[in-house]
Amino acid sequence: MVNLSLQGSMAVGKTTALRLIEKHDSTIHISYEKNKQVVDEIRNRKLDKNRYNDYIEIQRLFILNEVKRYQLASQYNCSIMDFGAEEIKFYTLNYPKAIGVDWEVAKPLETELELLKRCFPKRILYLNAANETLVERKKRDISRNREFFDFYVQKLLPLKREWFFNQDVVDVIEVDSKSEREVSDYVYEWIGIQMNK
Repeated sequence: MVNLSLQGSMAVGKTTALRLIEKHDSTIHISYEKNKQVVDEIRNRKLDKNRYNDYIEIQRLFILNEVKRYQLASQYNCSIMDFGAEEIKFYTLNYPKAIGVDWEVAKPLETELELLKRCFPKRILYLNAANETLVERKKRDISRNREFFDFYVQKLLPLKREWFFNQDVVDVIEVDSKSEREVSDYVYEWIGIQMNK
């Protein structure tokens, strides 16, 4: 089984590229982020990600959800994740920094993070675009609620770029001047290369 992940900021075009690929080639299994059940549980339990104990519990829920998602994706010869386990780890460890707190996160989630590590992709393709491009794309995409967007771009995205750009398993493509079709063609070609390694 080949497990790959498509990474990048909100509004960079990950899901659009994967949907175009999905229409073109049904042999590639695409696993989209499915967090509704977790989000509903967080709301029902009135957990607040800005309180330490709640944050730990929230991330535990997200990690276990991602492990289940990976297990389902593992049933296919090739799966590409629209965000994968690496995103959950990044967010788990970096959200506290983004809100200016120094929380011990790794220790209380040690078991869960170890489970998550087993779900990491073979390779990651990071779609990168300038913040101005992301803002323009966000304005055009009225299909999604992106109330977290401004905080994300200002506080989390700089940490995310630093995190991913320094990993050996990450390939980066600049997509500012590329059309949706050009990006999806590049992603499709990249998937083919990874499957043949």
